[in-house]
Amino acid sequence: MTTDPTTQTLAQLGDTTPEKVAARFAEVRARFDADVSRQIDPSEWTAFLAQWTGRKSGALTHIGENWLKPAPKELKPVVGQEFQKLKAHVEATLEEKRKEIEAAAEQAAAARDQIDLSLPGVERAIGTRHLIRQTFDELLRIFLSIGFSVVEGPEIETPYYNFEALNIPEHHPARDNMDTFYIEGSSAAADKRATAGKYLLRTHTSPMQIRTMEKQAPPVRIVVPGKVYRRDNPDSTHGYMFHQIEGLAVDTDITFCDFKGTVEYFVREFLGPKAKTRLRPSYFPFTEPSAEVDATCHVCGGTGCRVCKFSGWIELFGAGMVNPAVYGFLKYDPEKLSGFAFGMGVDRLAMMKYGITELPLLFQNDVRFLRQFP
Repeated sequence: MTTDPTTQTLAQLGDTTPEKVAARFAEVRARFDADVSRQIDPSEWTAFLAQWTGRKSGALTHIGENWLKPAPKELKPVVGQEFQKLKAHVEATLEEKRKEIEAAAEQAAAARDQIDLSLPGVERAIGTRHLIRQTFDELLRIFLSIGFSVVEGPEIETPYYNFEALNIPEHHPARDNMDTFYIEGSSAAADKRATAGKYLLRTHTSPMQIRTMEKQAPPVRIVVPGKVYRRDNPDSTHGYMFHQIEGLAVDTDITFCDFKGTVEYFVREFLGPKAKTRLRPSYFPFTEPSAEVDATCHVCGGTGCRVCKFSGWIELFGAGMVNPAVYGFLKYDPEKLSGFAFGMGVDRLAMMKYGITELPLLFQNDVRFLRQFP
């Protein structure tokens, strides 16, 4: 085992002349240069620094304690000069080595974190519009293209706007068909039209027809999208809440032909250019005459199938000319004005167009179902 010469005094080493002292320092420098030139791992760097510059056991500390301090008076200047030169060389070299090691560590980290662009990317789920929203947008696009505008209103309504002003007075049989959700008390916003302090969840979007005509002079051409609520027993085609879009056009000289042309245009735009329509007489308190609008079956094209019960026709929505009695609740002159109105279930239209048989699928947020309609 070789003894470290820095742990011995110069006298013990036999270095008694300036030449021998210089040669001894040259040996230490050569040893240091050989040691520092090797590949040093970042984890070894601290130990390497301690080996040469440590305050207790470093080689420079040993030289100062064992060579410089006990050196004879005549050798002390030489030892001091050689020591300072060695110390400066060691410190400068160690600083360069430190920078080299840090740069190598940074490069290794960068290489480790580098993204391999040849690897397949991570597929991230991207949200899309819900099928009901898509259907709403398509319906609105159709009616906006022919001059209608969109209005929206409150879902908590008064009996006046939901029934009376639409020619559905109290005790009218039509109210029984709607099975309304009533809200007792004054938790809703105060309204002078409320009856006996009662409010309700609107059963259709038609109240906005009255609210709009109260504020706007003719001509009026609006569609009203929104949620409506009824006490239905939930099943494959019914629910407590569903979506509806109401339409109203009032002006001078609007005829039944205008109404029929608007309906036919809508059906062709929504179901395709080959779709045909028919009007069946019906009854609604707020329209007179009233009609149910049917379209040729979207499945069989009118030839007859299980979906249309082999009739070739599918019921779409109810509509008709505005009942002049409705104008009596407004400042509209029924002698000069006429118009038509319609109301359609958006959920039902979406189910029909996209071949959906179960209404709850639209509200269960099942990703497997929703991904079918990007």
